[in-house]
Amino acid sequence: MPRATASYETVAVFNTKLGDEAIAANVEKFKTLIANNGTIVKVDEWGKRRLAYPIEDETEGYYVLIEFDSAPEFPAELDRIYKITDGVLRSLIVAK
Repeated sequence: MPRATASYETVAVFNTKLGDEAIAANVEKFKTLIANNGTIVKVDEWGKRRLAYPIEDETEGYYVLIEFDSAPEFPAELDRIYKITDGVLRSLIVAK
């Protein structure tokens, strides 16, 4: 019996002080993680944007939006990994 899936969107803001290579590696890490646990619908890299307010003394962040379908248990695990990954300033996961 196939597992039920739901649609989600996640936005991650990476610290620009990481440098372009480390940001690209982190983006790739999360794309791979999501692809291994579900289906990526769309990846939209917004790039560097000014933050609405400073986070950890940073005024700029690198934004990435990923739309995906996965089992309902996966977003909690994704959130946990966001929280323990260096360089992730903020992340948000919402059910669509």
